Amino acid sequence: MTATPLRIRKAAVLGAGVMGAQIAAHLTNANVETVLFDLPAKEGPKSGIALKAIANLAKLSPAPLAEKSLGAAIIPANYEDDLAQLADVDLVIEAIAERMDWKLDLYTKIAPHVSKTAVLASNTSGLSINGLAEALPEEMRHRFTGVHFFNPPRYMHLVELIPTRLTDTTVLEGLEAFLTTTLGKGVVFAKDTPNFIGNRIGVFSMLSTMFHTEKFGLGFDTVDALTGPAIGRPKSATFRTADVVGLDTLAHVVKTMGDTLPDDPWHSYFQPPVWLKGLIEKGAIGQKVGAGFYRKAGKDIVVLDLAKQDYRPSEGKASDEVAAILAIKDPSEKFAKLRASSDPQAQFLWAVFRDLFHYTAYHLADIAETARDVDFAIRWGYGWKLGPFEIWQSAGWQQVAGWIAEDIAAGKTMSSAPLPAWVTDGRNGVHGKAGSYSASANAEKPRSSHPVYQRQAFPDPILGEKFDQGATVWENDGVRLWTSGDGIGVISFKTKMHTVNDHVLDGIQHAIGLAEQQFRGVVLWQPSEPFSAGADLKGALGLLQAGKLAEFEAMVANFQATSMRIKYSLVPVIAAVRGLALGGGCEFQMHSARTVAALESYIGLVEAGVGLLPAGGGLKELAVRAAQANPEDPFEYLKKVFETVAMAKVSASALEAKTLGLLRKDDIVVFNAYELLHVAKAQAVAMAESGYRPPLPARAIPAAGDTSTATFKASLANLAEGYFASAHDIEIASRIADTLSGGRIERGSPVDEEWLLALERKHFVELAQTEKTQARIAHTMTTGKPLRN
Repeated sequence: MTATPLRIRKAAVLGAGVMGAQIAAHLTNANVETVLFDLPAKEGPKSGIALKAIANLAKLSPAPLAEKSLGAAIIPANYEDDLAQLADVDLVIEAIAERMDWKLDLYTKIAPHVSKTAVLASNTSGLSINGLAEALPEEMRHRFTGVHFFNPPRYMHLVELIPTRLTDTTVLEGLEAFLTTTLGKGVVFAKDTPNFIGNRIGVFSMLSTMFHTEKFGLGFDTVDALTGPAIGRPKSATFRTADVVGLDTLAHVVKTMGDTLPDDPWHSYFQPPVWLKGLIEKGAIGQKVGAGFYRKAGKDIVVLDLAKQDYRPSEGKASDEVAAILAIKDPSEKFAKLRASSDPQAQFLWAVFRDLFHYTAYHLADIAETARDVDFAIRWGYGWKLGPFEIWQSAGWQQVAGWIAEDIAAGKTMSSAPLPAWVTDGRNGVHGKAGSYSASANAEKPRSSHPVYQRQAFPDPILGEKFDQGATVWENDGVRLWTSGDGIGVISFKTKMHTVNDHVLDGIQHAIGLAEQQFRGVVLWQPSEPFSAGADLKGALGLLQAGKLAEFEAMVANFQATSMRIKYSLVPVIAAVRGLALGGGCEFQMHSARTVAALESYIGLVEAGVGLLPAGGGLKELAVRAAQANPEDPFEYLKKVFETVAMAKVSASALEAKTLGLLRKDDIVVFNAYELLHVAKAQAVAMAESGYRPPLPARAIPAAGDTSTATFKASLANLAEGYFASAHDIEIASRIADTLSGGRIERGSPVDEEWLLALERKHFVELAQTEKTQARIAHTMTTGKPLRN
């Protein structure tokens, strides 16, 4: 069965504020033509507010636009002159300020202009969706729903879908597929309760953390050291996150909870602590004004000390005892030790988790369909490694439930509300073989059967979930070749960060040989990010330092042979890229029959950063592409890619990788990384069905020649004079120029691929023997950062 797709050719976003403009940007990333509306400007062009918001997109970090030039595609509009533009819009997303009266007023204004088939959605972060629907004419209400994106919308995986009592199921199914595939999101259905799921639980967690910070007398920096990666949460932890979000915004969300949840047993905590109000009154509302809980003092970060009412150096860290407890691998032992410890930091952590578990269990029935929805909302919307129920279950469900009940009885918890009866009904958790627990239905519910999820062979797993890993056809220490019985082979690397060593090189070549005999096509795909961080530098440096030059050169030749094996395979080799594809990882995908890249792919030939040049066939391939693009004058194409390689540029998205010349025009960009393998296999099948043949070997490639190299060197001389590049940088860049141009030969001379590969090897091996390059490699290996020498 397939759900009726929602055909969205054009969208409109109402409200050009922080969220509205970024939602418009992400729709545009996905090739959805988008009109961005705001109020008419009092002076200058009538759509000046929307124009300014579009211009501002280029300045935001992280970048909302996947490619800078896309901003020009967004159509600026205003509510006075342009409502007629809504007539051919298929999806309208309202993202104006969180004021019920303003929203209702706007709905009344746009209703006459919206087409009969358009879907209307509000990006409200907590107002009643049913309440908003009442402002719409009767015939539009079944096409209205809440669609809540998280900030920043391009990067946060979560979108909450909040239907009203009247929303049509076909509208919801169509929207779920559009959000999942076209925009690449993880959709969670939420009930129409204040702040929905993500912010209801996430903001409670922050409030509870703030309450216990004060109770246990801990510094803000100490709490951030305890509530970040140490417990599987983002680096920004608690108070840094508050600074980034804006203390005024946080206070507003908290106020919404206070106003709309009068009967919540935790209601007395739904107000900003006195010291938070104090900061807001002073105007210290966080990152946007340069001061909040933290501020920058020169190069240092200083943190607010409540007792002194002044900032002090930020140096909080976990106590030795707590650091040792947090390092324990077994969650049940870890939680037992946190609860038993008398260290205030340990007591603080237990209290924060206990109150989070208590609150989440108490409200499960009224805010979400299942425990899975709660865990995904917190993971995808707040960036936690595990959701609250997953953490609880992994620590031993009944053991933790017993401790919470004891603390409730002893009056230690923030609320005396009892745990719901289902918590202690003999269960071992909320996630199991039959699905995840639904408190409202008192039953376990499986994952959604929506057809869009058939495109995800390996979805984001909930605690304990296992997916079919396919049948292993062949493996060595470097790679595994496997299949799911669909006629397509998959090659996955086994190395850390999927780096490339001799086992991987030999493994790919052998696996492609097997694929030619047994499969219609083969996909290079990793079960987790990154695609590949490039060559294994440790092994390479080891050979150099041991003076094994012949072995070192043989390794480089083997790298090139692997790339060529990928390119000339008799069955199509598809590279399925997500995350980093650096150095050799980038070169492998350049040699594939086609690359299918997730939008969030960061691709680059970064060898110059470690004092080398690409020698896995990357420069050869760029020279071939330059000749194909313009046989008369390959230099035009080379100009663009020379800068990309010499400056070791890494694309900030797959779309940008196309403009940098690292992906081809017909390579495919996929917005949902969980659909990557599905799309890559479909490409392999389509190419095989089309009678795929590898390209003919390129034997007469017109080289750009010595005039090209001379032109590049002249531009490098300017860099050297302006002290923008060191002598070693110039040396590396000159060798890159020489290779791309085909060496010291006349312009237009025909060369073959072997000639270009030999040039790559020569320069690579010579650079590798220099002291400065070896220092760069060693520095990068120990610090993870490039060395400029």
